[in-house]
Amino acid sequence: MGALRIERDGDVLRVTLARPESRNAFDAALIAGLSEAFVDIGTARAVVLSGEGASFCAGADVEWMRASVDLDREANVADANPLRGMLEAIDRCPAPVVAVVHGHALGGGVGLVAVADIVLADPATVFAFSEVKLGIVPAVISPYALRRIGESAARRYFVTGERFDAETALRIGLVHEVTSDLEVALARLLGELRTAGPRAVRHAKRLVLDRPDGPETARLIAERRTSDEGQEGLRAFLERRRPAWAPAPDADAD
Repeated sequence: MGALRIERDGDVLRVTLARPESRNAFDAALIAGLSEAFVDIGTARAVVLSGEGASFCAGADVEWMRASVDLDREANVADANPLRGMLEAIDRCPAPVVAVVHGHALGGGVGLVAVADIVLADPATVFAFSEVKLGIVPAVISPYALRRIGESAARRYFVTGERFDAETALRIGLVHEVTSDLEVALARLLGELRTAGPRAVRHAKRLVLDRPDGPETARLIAERRTSDEGQEGLRAFLERRRPAWAPAPDADAD
């Protein structure tokens, strides 16, 4: 896929937006490619989502937006649905999705940030829910953005469309860490994920997405305690040894 680069890096799947000439702005091909990339990630421990060139993702491609001007309401619904499906595919990805963000994350690019499980951002990154500046609204990304930043921040940044910096994004909960050395932060984070049970990580993500309560929570913990992975983890803790899935302390976490 010309708009997307997908690479297996050991136990990590790297998905890179590869339209640097357009600041990785969305068009139909990029949306389709991202949707497909998250359909089957195999046994990857994590998926790293990043952008090539000067920006992470600058929102919608100008030509794609130009084409939508002449579409009627029904055709616009059909045009928006692939974007909705792409965000849902990333959001429901079974493994943790780590977004590494730099440059610009605007409009739909903020949607990509909002569906990632963990977000690392360069201090110079600029964010904006910029849709209102074009006379439209961030409707498709709104469920994920609202879940991430809450109503109070959304009531400001959705309606002003103003640009804000990485520290503001950190304060409102859009990103989790701001660092000038993204690669070091990413390596440290992947190292942490590798010390956790691979299946437990996926089940832990499901807890956040599904929000079980009552008797279901007791059933889920019992299921994990009696699983092969749960048994190995508990026994390793009691025997003061590393579980079988964890790398040796001096292993390369890259």
